[in-house]
Order: sequence, then structure tokens, then C-alpha cells
Amino acid sequence: MKFQPDMNYFVDCFRRMVNTPSPVGFYTLFNPVLEKEAASFGCSLTFDRRGTPYIVLDGQDNSKTVLLGAHSDTIGLIVRRIDPNGMIRVRNLGGINFSSIEGETVTVHTRDGRSYTGLVACQSHSVHVFDDARSLARDENTMMVILDEKVSSKADVNALGIFNGDFVSIEPRCQLTPNGYLKSRFIDNKAAVASCFTVLKYLKDHDLKPKYRTLMAFPYTEEIGMGGTYVPEEVSEYVAIDIGLIGPDYDGNEYKVSICAKDNAAPYDHDLTTRMVGYAQKAECDYAVDIFYRYGTDGNAAVRAGNNLRAAALGMAVYCSHGMERTHLTGLENTVNLLLAYTLDI
Repeated sequence: MKFQPDMNYFVDCFRRMVNTPSPVGFYTLFNPVLEKEAASFGCSLTFDRRGTPYIVLDGQDNSKTVLLGAHSDTIGLIVRRIDPNGMIRVRNLGGINFSSIEGETVTVHTRDGRSYTGLVACQSHSVHVFDDARSLARDENTMMVILDEKVSSKADVNALGIFNGDFVSIEPRCQLTPNGYLKSRFIDNKAAVASCFTVLKYLKDHDLKPKYRTLMAFPYTEEIGMGGTYVPEEVSEYVAIDIGLIGPDYDGNEYKVSICAKDNAAPYDHDLTTRMVGYAQKAECDYAVDIFYRYGTDGNAAVRAGNNLRAAALGMAVYCSHGMERTHLTGLENTVNLLLAYTLDI
């Protein structure tokens, strides 16, 4: 049974999600967006003590509780120091590839609610000036943020309210081509968040309940390996929705949903993963099963933390992970279809 999720809604939802900053640990701006989106379907958010938002859906059978986890955090930056000349030095939040953000616009978010844009640049920023402009390694010791403000000292920057520890978000540059290619930073993991809401819309539009009591969780620390380390006790299955990878070892591509059989830490639960393959077949999804290197999800983080549950992982495959990513609406639709098949237990 192939579902027909509303992919126009998915695109609109994704744009709202991806254009709202939420680098690791920074939930101030994104929580209101999640709350508004949930309210549009008559749902509300609850929060655990770590600040993870949940949507709770009543099931046809409430004797079992399962969880769909789509982390809300993206990779980002944090102010590390302010140089005497007013340049800001940063540290990464998650697996930043500094080469991929050189020349990008960023926003510094102060603790008193102000925001300022700036430019990510290498300290050897010009081929006309520096002999090593092309060859200097791009890392946290050589990259800086040049504020779009008239500043020339640390005191000038502090006067704007910017201090060490302020979060820095990166411009997503979301684009959708006429033939369905989605290009944006942070498809990892705002596309997974939008997939959950597209599932929710399908359920509401068709007056359906999940087979089992279902939690949708949107943690803010996956990119540093902590998002799934706490899970409510009643959860017996954790299905992590994240990106799939594209490369020489993988069968996945932009048009399929990827089912992850193993990440860098461990295999995912054999029986639950096998069920995911069965759901993909029943929902007529184009899918691939792959194992991923240098990769992890909140699902296996939950298992490693000692939670008593089974875990599986799936998602849309992307090019250029942790950079300017690209996928296709076909792969995204396959992802939503697989989630619906699991949620409804077809």
C-alpha cells in the first residue's frame, strides 16, 4: 500500500524549519516554531528536564509505546574568543567542515536576544594579500567571523552584547529546483523533522491513529552524540530519522529511503530493522539497506546509554553531508511513506 503524503506541505514545513536556527543546544528560536506547527494539528508539546520536545499520539493499542526521533539540532558554531582587532574566533558545534562554510553568512545570537550577521573567513582571506591563502588549512585555529558591524576592538564587540559562549548559526540557503532537487544546509536534520510533521498531517487528514502509542521526539544534542541518551521508560522501540549517505560503499541514492543496518558504533536491532525492510516493501518504497561509517544517530545513542529498547534508523540520502546538502523529493516521499507504514503497522 503506497501512501500519498502531502509533499507540498512537506516543502513548506521544511522551509519554516530550516530557516529557523537551532545549532546544537540552542532551542530558543526553534521551540516556538515546533509549538506552532504542532498546534496546527491540534497537538501540543511536552518537554523532559533536558528540554527535548515531544508530541504524544494516542494509539489504537496503548499497551506499547514507540518513538520516532528526529533531532532538531544542526551543526553550528559558538564564540570561542574575541581578538583584540574585533575578529571573532569560533569553535565547532558538531562535525563542521570549515572549508564548506568559508565565505558563508552567519548570525551571532547574544544572550540578551540580539543578533548580528557576519562573514566566515580564513585569516589568510585574500589571494592578493596572503601567500598561503589557498594552502592554509581551514580549521578553528585559522577561521574567523568578521562582523557586519563597524568594530575594530574586543571592546567594540562586547559593546554589541557579544561575548564568549554566544551561539552562531549558519545561513541555510534553501533552494528547491523545478525538477524536485532540494539543496540546503541542514537537510540533516530539518528534513526529518518535516517528515514527522508530514506523517502527522496524513494521520489527521485521514482521521487515523497510529497502531501503538507514539511519541515524536525532537532532541537538540544529536550532533554531539547526546540526543537519545535519555528516553522515557515506557518506550520499547526508537526509530531514528536522520540522513542517509551516498558514496562508493552504499546502495542508497537521492531517490531512495536509506535503512541503516549499522553505524560507526554497532548494528541496529536485527528484528526491528528487518521489519523496516518489510514495511518499505509493503509501502512500495524504493529503498536501500546500508551500513554507514563516521555516522551515528540518536537510536544507537539511546541503546549505548542503557535504555531498554530496540533501535532502528532510516532517512533520505544526501550528497555532501554536513555541507551544502542535496537530496530529491522522491527520496523524501519514500522516507515519509516508510514512516507511515511503520506508524500504522501495515
